[in-house]
Amino acid sequence: MNKPIDALLEQDRAHFMHPSTHAYDHECGALPGKIVRGGSGIRIEDHEGRQYIDAFAGLYCVNIGYGRTEVADRMHEQATKLAYYHTYVGHSSDAIIELSSRIIDWAPDGMKKVYYGMSGSDANETQVKIVWYYNNVLNRPNKKKIISRERGYHGSGIVTGSLTGLPSFHQHFDLPLDRVKHTVCPHWYRKAPIGMNESDFVAYCVNELEKMIAYEGADTIAAFIGEPVMGTGGIVPPPPGYWPAIQEVLKRHDILLISDEVVCGFGRLGSKMGSQYYGIEPDLITVAKGLTSAYAPLSGVIVSEKVWDVIARGSKEHGPMGHGWTYSGHPVCAAAALANLEILERENLVENAAAVGTYFGTRLREAFGNHPLVGEVRSTGMLAALEFMADRETRKPFDAALRIGPQVAAAALERGLIARAMPHGDILGFAPPLVMTQEDADEIVDIVKHAVDLVAERNLTDAC
Repeated sequence: MNKPIDALLEQDRAHFMHPSTHAYDHECGALPGKIVRGGSGIRIEDHEGRQYIDAFAGLYCVNIGYGRTEVADRMHEQATKLAYYHTYVGHSSDAIIELSSRIIDWAPDGMKKVYYGMSGSDANETQVKIVWYYNNVLNRPNKKKIISRERGYHGSGIVTGSLTGLPSFHQHFDLPLDRVKHTVCPHWYRKAPIGMNESDFVAYCVNELEKMIAYEGADTIAAFIGEPVMGTGGIVPPPPGYWPAIQEVLKRHDILLISDEVVCGFGRLGSKMGSQYYGIEPDLITVAKGLTSAYAPLSGVIVSEKVWDVIARGSKEHGPMGHGWTYSGHPVCAAAALANLEILERENLVENAAAVGTYFGTRLREAFGNHPLVGEVRSTGMLAALEFMADRETRKPFDAALRIGPQVAAAALERGLIARAMPHGDILGFAPPLVMTQEDADEIVDIVKHAVDLVAERNLTDAC
């Protein structure tokens, strides 16, 4: 028997600890709850029967859209055959064997093996352990530091929370750890001095990295981790030439490159992986989200031949690597991933992300390129963002207390659109499902235009 909505919401406030949620406001009811009960395509439906366009694909992850019963059918088929068995000491399943080969086909050249987890956070924890193990096998016990970037997002664990370059993931947690260092965020609009062009800014980013390596000592630095396009830090595509220039430095100093593709992988940039889009040649790749389109929790660490050869050598010298998760290579999750990849390929969703993503970015620039509330419009593939500024030319931000980004997100939600007020700035982010059409993109832009105009009318005169 279904419980009344009020009783369900009260039960939710009483017993469920929500992630990234104001705990006190939620428990006392100041933060209204929402129960999501269905979804189809790019839309979800709440407990009141109201539909919303989900222009953020959950959390960048529902790439194939909602309501794909073929994925559920594949999971059911696998669960009735073999719901679970571990993958320790060489045990496997048909589904995980097939999936591993398929992932290598999607990955850039030079990749060899896949190790599985359940989330991007645990995958990046695995990455760090692999990097430390790799250098221990090579008898380089001091080469252990990891360079990440300010505003990068790599998870919310202990080491991964340290890798994340966002203050809220450090405050009150005694993070970051000493072995993690942060270099400059490659956001030209916000980080470059006025008058510095993008080419000079790339040189500046490279110089800052070189200075950090010189200060710390290349013999102490094991790896550099970065998202091809920054996600939670504001949806920030790098300036042209950034990745080739960064890679040259890393190769020269024998520093491994971890490409965190939790957001960018499996079609979101209009390429199979973000690495191919930017010509990145990673030593290790992190995947999650789009691997199953979030129909089941699954992550992966894709290991290059170079790194794998050292891991194999380590097992000869020291025995099996002491690392494992109970659910690594879970067969039901693997079945979901296989069904997801088949849909992405059969429906040409990578190509759709490229074409419709380009159209969406063009529409956003047409609508907001000269809007008085908007400082920058940025997009790559099916990722886009509006950054709100009190003054575009001087890059003067609004007073944070005004909460311009959350105001716009709330106004859009009132009109039936979910876009994300990014957590560290007045930024409205978009990461729609890859099934989005041009008509969907037009509808999203129209709703956002109404929302931005409304917030501008409320705030612009006083803010300026």
